[in-house]
Amino acid sequence: MLSAEIIAIGSELLTPNRVDTNSLWITERLNSIGVEVKLKTIVGDDEARLEETLRDALKRSNVIISTGGLGPTEDDITRKVFSRVLGRPLILNEQVLETIRQRFARRGYRMTPNNEKQALIPQGAEVLPNPNGTAPGIFVREGEKTIFILPGPPREMQPMFDNAVMPILSGSSKGVHICKRVLKVSGLGESAVDDMIAPIYTQYRNPTTTILFNMGEIEVHLTASGKDEQTANELLDELEIKLEEKLGHYLFARRGETMEEVVGLQLSVKGYTIAVAESCTGGLIAKRLTDVPGSSRYFLEGVVTYSNQSKVDILGVPEEMIVKHGAVSAEVAEAMASGIKQRALATIGIGVTGIAGPTGGTEEKPVGLVYIALCDDVHVEHKPLILPGDRQMIRHYASQAALDLVRRRLL
Repeated sequence: MLSAEIIAIGSELLTPNRVDTNSLWITERLNSIGVEVKLKTIVGDDEARLEETLRDALKRSNVIISTGGLGPTEDDITRKVFSRVLGRPLILNEQVLETIRQRFARRGYRMTPNNEKQALIPQGAEVLPNPNGTAPGIFVREGEKTIFILPGPPREMQPMFDNAVMPILSGSSKGVHICKRVLKVSGLGESAVDDMIAPIYTQYRNPTTTILFNMGEIEVHLTASGKDEQTANELLDELEIKLEEKLGHYLFARRGETMEEVVGLQLSVKGYTIAVAESCTGGLIAKRLTDVPGSSRYFLEGVVTYSNQSKVDILGVPEEMIVKHGAVSAEVAEAMASGIKQRALATIGIGVTGIAGPTGGTEEKPVGLVYIALCDDVHVEHKPLILPGDRQMIRHYASQAALDLVRRRLL
């Protein structure tokens, strides 16, 4: 199997304002033809660091794909560094230069001299046309290594990748196909999941298994390679069945679905409806449920009763209950769930109250204390939680736990 690594070039990608989406897109395309990405690196506009990264890449990977740094400005250093590392001098390609001139002319602009830089191509390399921009891509074979130097803007890079890179790599990947699957688990920590399923997945070299924590849930990533898609999926099926049996009700998604999608499907299949009353989550549960297309079939109403008085006025929570137990209590959470169920005439009512912080906590009721409650026609239950993290994390974890409580009840 071919191994690839991606080098994303540009200092802007090292700031909190820009995300390297190119590498994610490229990885998906490579996997579809049996090329496995082993490493992704982001390098700023720093010649020494880029040279070091490229020299290391040439030692370990069959395929190297870079994006970015092919523009006309001084900080666009990609050509220069690749030329130096590969020992291939840059040569002005007159045909490319003329194409750039014509592009400027068609748009009514005069080409400035610095744009000639984009027509410099390493000796012996092939030009990859760029109909959507001025900087062409570059393709180089260096011994057994295959190198693609691509522009950074996605509207330029993606068509170039599909039209020029994919045909080249498809002929080199020898028919290997990679398939992936994501199982999702709720109610267990990362170490607990691994302890439960490691005796199973460690018996397999293909598929491979990776366990990741992701905002209140555990993801089990399965990757299989085969001569075709069917073979790879059959390998995944075998391992997935064994993992499902072991994980039981903790497993809530088999194809990477979100918790709200799973809950929505269960509600739709059973013909049930739901309404939610939220305090500390501030409407997040309602948002997540209504993010799912078609949620109008089962979602009736959501209210944010943030103040004590709103809990009394809107949901009918007894004032004396709040005085006796406090707004953050099992009793109030259950009364909220019952109140919203009756108000909306829903099959299921959910109530959530807690202390998201960073202030408001006490020794008896610390920041992170949350009560979630569920009420249906025959059953009322609550669940106390002590959630970690900052305000945003506590609110998200609480919404996840509330949705999971619904999921488990519907099972």
